[in-house]
Amino acid sequence: MMAAQKITTLPLIDRLPPVRGRLEVNKPLGSVTWFGVGGPAEVLFRPADRDDLLAFLEDKPAEVPVTVIGVGSNLLVRDGGVPGVVIRFGRSLGTIEAAIDAGGAELVCGAGALDVNAAKAAAKAGIGGLEFLRGVPGTIGGGLRMNAGAYGKDIKDVLVWAEAVDPQGRVRRLGVADMGFTYRRCAISEDWIFLAARLAGRADDPAAIQARMRDIQEARLASQPIGSRTGGSTFKNPPPDESGARKAWQLIEAAGCRGLKVGGAQVSEMHCNFLINGGAATAADLENLGEEVRRRVLAESGVSLEWEIRRIGIRGDATRAAREGET
Repeated sequence: MMAAQKITTLPLIDRLPPVRGRLEVNKPLGSVTWFGVGGPAEVLFRPADRDDLLAFLEDKPAEVPVTVIGVGSNLLVRDGGVPGVVIRFGRSLGTIEAAIDAGGAELVCGAGALDVNAAKAAAKAGIGGLEFLRGVPGTIGGGLRMNAGAYGKDIKDVLVWAEAVDPQGRVRRLGVADMGFTYRRCAISEDWIFLAARLAGRADDPAAIQARMRDIQEARLASQPIGSRTGGSTFKNPPPDESGARKAWQLIEAAGCRGLKVGGAQVSEMHCNFLINGGAATAADLENLGEEVRRRVLAESGVSLEWEIRRIGIRGDATRAAREGET
């Protein structure tokens, strides 16, 4: 009787095409997120430039999952890590170019460009109307995905077009109507990767723009725990009811959650729609705290809060269970 043949699987790194950027195996992601927690990427890819990214997406095996991250500001990476390839957009995909002519005043940004850098570039070029980006932590690509906004303005209000690559490797240009924007969401499939955006502003005095940006920054410093390890607003504001608009932080406070702790994670005392890593939190602590807040708000007000923070990867307890099942 013949012995059963043992099937071996090549490590993921050996199944990936060559790149000009960097491929790193089992790369910890906690250090690249604002929360400072989370497990590793099975493989982390930092593209050298746009062409390197497009070539990789075209040549990689179709079954290999891809997750794109930016600066990690509105992101919770679970403790079990992220399977497949995590693509991190950096400076090579963060170009910013201003265009002011008779047709208007606009900014063309790579998806890896920081929102704050886009705001500063606009101010320097005398392009007003984009100051709100000074109050948005993250990248242009992330802003497109979640229709990010602050201080009464969202990406949808200034977008001329967005560029994205689809799962077949084709680069598409999308207008505002194509994006299907709603509150903190767009309708473009998660397997499309944003590459760039063109944003419309108006010609204005750079000094006046800078003054408005300072006001925004001062308002953030006065009301948000910017100096803490946090991930920005945790939950989306729920839709208005018959009594009018409702803020997530008001519902959280009414449910008695200000300062609530789970392990090393805490609801901010300063702004209770922010979760904080006190220094020793795990991703599970933060996620469990968020779920406890949701449970208490639902019990108190009947409102089911929706996460605004993006959560990716495998929960640590699920990873342990899988390992135990293998042994």
